[in-house]
Amino acid sequence: MNSTTEQVTLRKISWRIVPFVMFAYFIAFFDRINIGFAALTMNQDLGFSSTVFGIGAGMFFIGYFLTDIPSNVILQKVGPRIWLARIMVSWGIIAACMMFVETSTGFYVLRFLLGVAEAGFFSGIILYLSTWFPIKRRAQVIAFFMAAAPISSMIGSPLAGTILSMHGAFGLKGWQLMFMLDSAAAILLGIFTFFYLNDRPEKNRWLSKDETQWLINTLAEENQNKGSQAKTSIWKGLTDIRVLTLAVVYFGTSAGLYSLNIWSPQFIKSFGLTTFQIGFINAIPAALSIVAMILWAKHSDKTKERTWHVVSACLFACLGFILAGLVHSLPLAIFALVMANVGISSCKPPLWSIPSLFLNGPAAAAGLAAINSIGNLGGFAGPAVIGWLKETTGDFSLALWCVAGMLVVSAVLTLSIEISRKRKAMKSSLA
Repeated sequence: MNSTTEQVTLRKISWRIVPFVMFAYFIAFFDRINIGFAALTMNQDLGFSSTVFGIGAGMFFIGYFLTDIPSNVILQKVGPRIWLARIMVSWGIIAACMMFVETSTGFYVLRFLLGVAEAGFFSGIILYLSTWFPIKRRAQVIAFFMAAAPISSMIGSPLAGTILSMHGAFGLKGWQLMFMLDSAAAILLGIFTFFYLNDRPEKNRWLSKDETQWLINTLAEENQNKGSQAKTSIWKGLTDIRVLTLAVVYFGTSAGLYSLNIWSPQFIKSFGLTTFQIGFINAIPAALSIVAMILWAKHSDKTKERTWHVVSACLFACLGFILAGLVHSLPLAIFALVMANVGISSCKPPLWSIPSLFLNGPAAAAGLAAINSIGNLGGFAGPAVIGWLKETTGDFSLALWCVAGMLVVSAVLTLSIEISRKRKAMKSSLA
């Protein structure tokens, strides 16, 4: 099978799958962070304090944590087409219910249920991509997929600002209108997913016979090359120390990501800007992080190196958070947010390329979900800590430095995995 077949096959797969998963994650991520924009007017309308909002925003990740692993195991059994469609439709329905929230208790419950509904989406997509793309292309593909997050912030920020300014349209408040439009997009995408996706390469009808066979053979050879070192059972995937360590690493990066996306609108607002202005300024760091993420992932694939690509990106984001807590001018604040966004976005594609190097089959489904579900608790911890510390101290400084500390831990733990791997390799060579 020649290189032309490989190039044509990968190009077809990329055009078929990558735009779809990017758009799906765009909707999913906006569904997670739109609460940060809703808070600009919703908190005052409903009388929510910073602590109530921080806890409520984070409750999403508690529901997500409790159900992400079983959701991803079910996905592997019933297939991505059915299960991803179910996830999208159910989170769309819950998002619509957010329009009618009136109390803090209702806010907590709906955010929790939204997490339950969306659980399995992200890790399911990562698992799905691993069944269609060879390892050497995986970090780049994951980068394009995850680029939807900063794209969502970049486009969603001014869009949210515009929607919030449409207060009174259809008899709804601006934040209610935003939830309604988001829910409609998720439900329609879920229906489309059911008819569009193919569960496995063997089931596709858009590659030629030779192209399909090349893909099947390549993926099978990669799995075989992992040999006896690869974990294959659900239990082994859940108990592998590397999985648990990566989950803690992802915890720190998630704390950074969702702290930025949920609280940055209010952080920018502290400089005295209007809602409309906040939407456009908040898009700047996200736009720059898209380019950085893709170039960093491409370099990671080219050099076949993952660890230092994660470590250096985490430390760069850490510096951004530290600077953000020190500055008192808008230009420097934007620069700090750019650093934090670029670092957080860039560390994730190489990080998500690591588990597939030692996980197969059911272990991959369980392991990826474990990393995602445990790690996403950072999405609860980060926003909740920022809300509490802001209310306690009166500003964002200490809260931002706390998140910076989490990113240092992520960098150190990522490095520890590589050190452990090298020690094992050295022992094996001496045996």
